[in-house]
Amino acid sequence: MKKKIVILPGDGIGKEVTAEGKKVLEKIAELFDHQFEFDEAQIGHDAIEASGNPLPNETLAKLKNCDAILFGAVGHPKYDNDPTLKVRPEQGLLKMRKELGLYANLRPIKLFDELLKASSIKAEILKGSDILFFRELTGDVYFGEKGRKDDGNTAFDLMIYQRYEVERIAHKAFQAARTRKKKVTSVDKANVLESSRLWRQVVTEIGKLYPDVELEHQFVDSAAMKLIQNPRSFDVVVTGNLFGDILTDEASQIAGSMGMLASASVGDTVGLYEPIHGSAHDITGKGIANPLASILSVALMLDISFGLKEESETIIKAVEQTLKAGYRTTDIADSHTDKNKILNTSNMGSLVVEKLEKVTSAQAV
Repeated sequence: MKKKIVILPGDGIGKEVTAEGKKVLEKIAELFDHQFEFDEAQIGHDAIEASGNPLPNETLAKLKNCDAILFGAVGHPKYDNDPTLKVRPEQGLLKMRKELGLYANLRPIKLFDELLKASSIKAEILKGSDILFFRELTGDVYFGEKGRKDDGNTAFDLMIYQRYEVERIAHKAFQAARTRKKKVTSVDKANVLESSRLWRQVVTEIGKLYPDVELEHQFVDSAAMKLIQNPRSFDVVVTGNLFGDILTDEASQIAGSMGMLASASVGDTVGLYEPIHGSAHDITGKGIANPLASILSVALMLDISFGLKEESETIIKAVEQTLKAGYRTTDIADSHTDKNKILNTSNMGSLVVEKLEKVTSAQAV
């Protein structure tokens, strides 16, 4: 198989973790006789520094002419500390989602048993958790009209959804549920928000087209509580952009660290794959960022965009074997971790590559 992949390292630790994801892709190409052609482009703070644009036209052109995208992260303390800046790294991310029609963000929350102790939640509550989030990605308050009035003393952000936006994400959630435990939980705030009342109405209508799938509705505050109280009660969760952003970050604690969670942003054309963590400038350049989320994002890419399930499962097995052998990065290490098995970013990536060869050899026997 021949595919063109654009790497968007972005800012902060995005550069460090995507380098490890690329190493895994190169090894998969070698082991399974594929041809992956790589290109690289700028986005975020680096792009602003270079051109004044968080998503340069050159970058967008490359993204529209590839088969998949491996993305790192965007963000910089400069913008966090000065909210008056008009051009911001996150604008590049939002524009990219809109231009590429990436309306569905998939975030699998699957816990490796070896990391049960890495979470602050009791192991007996977590064990067996396996949730797939569908977060709508191109609507909601992030894309509604926003501004200031009353001499800057009043700010507003319009939370808005159109029927077709809810329909298309709902279809994807129900279709995915059919391959899992056949249950969809739709999360909204329909007791308060009119946009949520439309959301609930449309999801209910779509649900009737999938009579084999159970549908339940939950308010976002209740869902946030139950996510920690009983995560095993969820299978597929579908929700809006803002609520999905918050809930999936909360759910990262089920997996023990944001450094373990991959995600896919898809629509009807190219797919974008990224770890859910941010640019993490507090650890940038220290070589301690966890690359496993980026590596697991590569596994999602191979499965969802390329249909290479065996290759995808090989990566997951390699990560699982790495963890079973006791190897950790600092964010998932605990007091029982052998200090000699706490690895830096590059060494963790290289170890997964080694495991890929062993997994592939074992499968060939």
